[in-house]
Amino acid sequence: MPEWLTNMEPHWAWLSLGVLLAAAEIVAPGFFLIWLGAAAIATGAIAWVVPLTVPVQLGIFAILSFVALYGARRWLKSNPITTTDPHLNQRGGRLIGEVLTVTKAIEDGRGRAKVGDGEWPVRGPDVAEGSKVRVVSADGGVLVVEAA
Repeated sequence: MPEWLTNMEPHWAWLSLGVLLAAAEIVAPGFFLIWLGAAAIATGAIAWVVPLTVPVQLGIFAILSFVALYGARRWLKSNPITTTDPHLNQRGGRLIGEVLTVTKAIEDGRGRAKVGDGEWPVRGPDVAEGSKVRVVSADGGVLVVEAA
């Protein structure tokens, strides 16, 4: 083990761990690691001010982690994150209500329709090629349509 690592004060290790966990939250967002990072930084700050043994520091970290995660969970439950665009990452859902042109006749409930500069598979009542249809829902990558 490198000498600088064996001579490192424990509070610097906690502060470093907290920064690494916060950075990991940016790379792999899940709104979880940031609270563990905050607990590690708080543990490092406490260990800097008050001389504590490493087992006590581990206990403080465990307690602060639990408190931070539980508190964040309760707060998020009472203050849910809402969006102004519920179909933000659902391209098919964003097409609901759009009128499309059928490019391959819908036969036996299946066909294709023009969406922008591409084509999407559609499902709905049988209609001829060139007909207009309205998107009523999306089922995965298939648009459910009705005659417009």
